[in-house]
Amino acid sequence: MAWSAEDIPDLTGRVAVVTGANGGLGLETTAALAGAGAHVVMAARSPHKTADARETIRSRHPGASLETVPLDLASQASTRDAAATIAAAHARIDILVNNAGVMATPEGRTEDGFETQLGIDHLGHWTFTAGLLGPLVAADAARVVTVTSTAHHMGRRIDPANPHLEGTYTEWKAYGQAKLANLHFAYGLERELRAAGTRASSLAAHPGLSHTDLQKRTVREGGGGSTGTFFESLAERRGMPAWRGALPQLRAATDPCARGGQFYGPRWMNVGNPVRLPLYRRIGLQRSIDVLWQVSEDLTGVRLDPAAVA
Repeated sequence: MAWSAEDIPDLTGRVAVVTGANGGLGLETTAALAGAGAHVVMAARSPHKTADARETIRSRHPGASLETVPLDLASQASTRDAAATIAAAHARIDILVNNAGVMATPEGRTEDGFETQLGIDHLGHWTFTAGLLGPLVAADAARVVTVTSTAHHMGRRIDPANPHLEGTYTEWKAYGQAKLANLHFAYGLERELRAAGTRASSLAAHPGLSHTDLQKRTVREGGGGSTGTFFESLAERRGMPAWRGALPQLRAATDPCARGGQFYGPRWMNVGNPVRLPLYRRIGLQRSIDVLWQVSEDLTGVRLDPAAVA
């Protein structure tokens, strides 16, 4: 039988945090977790859009337990503040879904001077996750799910000498780098959680080709190069609806059979039911994780050390 949102176990009493919870995959993930009984913290950037999303979810699940916290992943200060606010309110967090992201944006810099896609998709989540390690390791068996993309296949390991691709930037090259960083982060965090002897685990997921606002936003902002409009049209015509695209990350977050270090996505690469995927690109994986850890610490000034927290 294909796994669906109906297979999510009862989450009553659990606390979940979802980044980018006010639209697309994040909204559908939040709705499914809240519908299963979890208290969900909606961490997102736009207050008005978040308020609308909250009402949408409550129209589906009138008893949904929801909380909103402002989060701008393009700002390390905002990211630290959001994590501190959530950690102060919740002694334990059972599920963290690092879902938010941008795709193939024109070359730019975040508030802290990071390349936009690396800064939002990876470095923002690096600092956010680090700030939530306390309540994550305090939970019975927390799960951190980091959302990547099939674009990780075209990504390359971060070059410590040029992490922001200065002089070599293209929209899709930067997106591939950021999405590969997401995957390496998920695997690296699992390694660190195991070494620290915690009960928490880290998994990865990707949504395949899903019809959300992501592609439209890329085109609106002048990104995607010559293929931006092609992928926007492809997602509209062939992409899965957002609720289906969210299933891999929901399965990684809630399936009792899922284990740390696993990777979930659509069966047929970009479409299909959510299944566990094999791990490719094993050669050099540990070295890539080591490089990512060092570069992320150097750029953000934030250590992500479960052993110190535990």
